[in-house]
Amino acid sequence: MLILQYAKTQIMALLVLIYVGILYIIEGERLNKLMKKSNCNPFYSALYIVSEIAVLFDGITACTVNFLDTVPRTVNLLLHLGMFLSYELYVILLFLYWISVTVGLRKDKPARVAYILPGIVSAVLTVFFLPNVEFITGRYTNYSMGNSVYVCFATVAVYCILTVGIIITKHRYIPKRKKINIYTSLVLIVGVMIVQLMFPESLVTCVAAVMATLSIYLNMENPSIIELQHYHNEMVMGFATLVENKDDSTGGHIRRSSAYACLIAEKLRNDERYKNLITKDFLNNLGQSAPMHDIGKIGIPDAVLQKPGKLTDEEYATMKQHPIIGGKIIKDTFGHLYNDDYESMAFQVARHHHEKWNGKGYPDGLSGTDIPLSARIMAVADVFDAVSAKRCYRDAMPLEQCYDIILKGRGKDFDPDIVDIFLANKDKVEEIYRSEQQRC
Repeated sequence: MLILQYAKTQIMALLVLIYVGILYIIEGERLNKLMKKSNCNPFYSALYIVSEIAVLFDGITACTVNFLDTVPRTVNLLLHLGMFLSYELYVILLFLYWISVTVGLRKDKPARVAYILPGIVSAVLTVFFLPNVEFITGRYTNYSMGNSVYVCFATVAVYCILTVGIIITKHRYIPKRKKINIYTSLVLIVGVMIVQLMFPESLVTCVAAVMATLSIYLNMENPSIIELQHYHNEMVMGFATLVENKDDSTGGHIRRSSAYACLIAEKLRNDERYKNLITKDFLNNLGQSAPMHDIGKIGIPDAVLQKPGKLTDEEYATMKQHPIIGGKIIKDTFGHLYNDDYESMAFQVARHHHEKWNGKGYPDGLSGTDIPLSARIMAVADVFDAVSAKRCYRDAMPLEQCYDIILKGRGKDFDPDIVDIFLANKDKVEEIYRSEQQRC
């Protein structure tokens, strides 16, 4: 009964976390079997475990602080240290999770140190000030106060400010739904911290951790949401394959060209000029959009699409309509998925993958950086696969000849930066090429 009296909030918080954990494990296992791979986000898993530990320490200290005559001060201080450090680690992991799912974590050592440095400083200060923690007798319950407590609050404030700063500076590259989720969680956390500071007997710190963890689960890490995304991807690939089968000369063109496009984007992301443009969401959207680049061919007559010889001028003009048709299909079919970023990229890839760097492409005659980045990437991937694959009217060209075609198009047909990245990763390109050859 005394436990319920002093730690009822923490007990309820712990039960909520346990319930979420059970769902996460059961649904996650089912999803892993469906997709035949692990879909576990390591940051969220660590965040969940630390939140349970922090709430557990919170509940224990909520009880022991009311039995100062029975529980030695040293034991109380150590238990409080466990709570302080757990919450500080939770805030660090929460920050790292948010950054990883929005703009992506930078891989350079200075950035990684900057991510965790405030947390390291706060942990050191928490331990240093621990002996000065005071246990205050309140009207309803006892509670702890002191510099270690203030350090924890300062840590929360610092990481909240860092999160807001990054979200604001990179807001153009972060999907609206993720920004809403993060801002909502930040408001809840700050609100709970203010209540805890103004009414220290309330002991509601655990509520912030539970609400943030639950919000992430419901909006980002719920296996059911990931499963829907999986089915969506399967539907997209099936739709694209249907079109590919209409043009029986392309073989595994969709898989290969999509793999080349994703490879280019991943490598281009390491370039300082593109690190803000190519975010994790950009990569995900490109992976889903690339298979749709030739979707407009479904509107091209079979007599033109499957012609074994060279097209006449009139037939070629008909073939050049497929980017326009593809863009329209994307707008009409995928324009109501409430994912504006994906819809926009799918449209750009479908309509503009035949535009040329020098402005002599089609259908809109765009040039240079007026061509969307996703379409510029797709252009290189599409042409390379077209010349390296066997067609009904010719054999596949040797790879070195294919590379030469891409090189000759540098600055004319293709973005020079993308060509350079592509040719600098021939080993990875050939891995994709060989794996698809074996698959066929």
